[in-house]
Amino acid sequence: MLHVLLAIVHKELLDGVRDRRAVLSAFSFPLFAPLLIAFMLNSLATRTDDPLELAILGGENAPELVRFLENQGVELQDAPEDPELAIEDGVLDVVLVIPEDYGEDFREGRPASVQMMVDNSQQTALSGITTVRTLLRAYSGHIGALRLLARGVDPALMSPIIIDELDQSNPQKKAANLLDMIIMFVVLGAFVCSMYIAIEAAAGERERKSLEPLLINPVSRTILVVGKWLAAVAFGFVGVVFTLIVMMLAIGAIPLETLGFRIMLTAEVGFWIFLIAAPLAPLAGALQLLIASFTRSFKEAQLYISLSLTLPMMPGMIMSLKPIKTEAWMYAVPLLSQQVLGAKLLRGEDIALLDYVLAAGSTLALTAVFLWATVWLFSRERMLFGKG
Repeated sequence: MLHVLLAIVHKELLDGVRDRRAVLSAFSFPLFAPLLIAFMLNSLATRTDDPLELAILGGENAPELVRFLENQGVELQDAPEDPELAIEDGVLDVVLVIPEDYGEDFREGRPASVQMMVDNSQQTALSGITTVRTLLRAYSGHIGALRLLARGVDPALMSPIIIDELDQSNPQKKAANLLDMIIMFVVLGAFVCSMYIAIEAAAGERERKSLEPLLINPVSRTILVVGKWLAAVAFGFVGVVFTLIVMMLAIGAIPLETLGFRIMLTAEVGFWIFLIAAPLAPLAGALQLLIASFTRSFKEAQLYISLSLTLPMMPGMIMSLKPIKTEAWMYAVPLLSQQVLGAKLLRGEDIALLDYVLAAGSTLALTAVFLWATVWLFSRERMLFGKG
């Protein structure tokens, strides 16, 4: 039976490779997704090196404030004639307006108001807005402390509690929190790259009427399904490796040190990431082959399998947006367990062998369930007519 199985695998792989558009569509994700992440992080890292530019209107009314901002490295420039339009068009992030009565209120010891013209709906301006707001609060606190000293009052009385934050994290752990998406995209690479060959192996052959001649051969349905599944798994493994290599090269070229992060994507770390994500390639192939066997047409299979791509994305998105505390039961949940193990690896923490075995075992057990269901579908006559 081994030679029959190998013949089926060879036939499915050959069919998959011949469809060049499908191959290019499948492997465009492993190429462009990591590059997109790298471009975003590189833009963020580069932006941190740029000095803050602040347009100011009425700077002559507050020379001390202007001097303070310049000492903080802010590049000041004159505001345009129509600052509202400049803010609305996104030309400027912030315009600081200092009224004419600022100097009089300041000398009299009264609260002197300044105005920040901003547009909080501009996402790219939020960083500059926050920085300007922080600097103004720091200057206000500095002036307030000087006024208390002039009146013989210790400024420390205004701070009855001193908070010392002891940060136990390190640059590698901070980077892991930001780059939890690495595991998500590596896993997603397996699902995307095996998708087309799984659809073609079931729904595609049924539409082309080539499935019926294949089923009438004296070949076990189990051998037939396993052969098609192994071909999809092969594409999935290639997707994992390709995505991981491109991700490592792209992330390694980013100056994350400017963001206070550090991530060690060495060959050893890459190998462990592959071991963590490897059990998901069989799972992806089995799930997609089951969906393609159950659906009634090629387009329907393509739709449902495309929707199923949200499954490998959900754990990574949840952990990136709302980090959760690791619990023992998570290692028994496919997809979630791989995300948790990958996050621990990127933080430099040790991975227990039992946790890995539990994660891989539960994933492969679910794979076996999907394969059994697919064999059952292939054993039914209605499979030939696209009715599941």
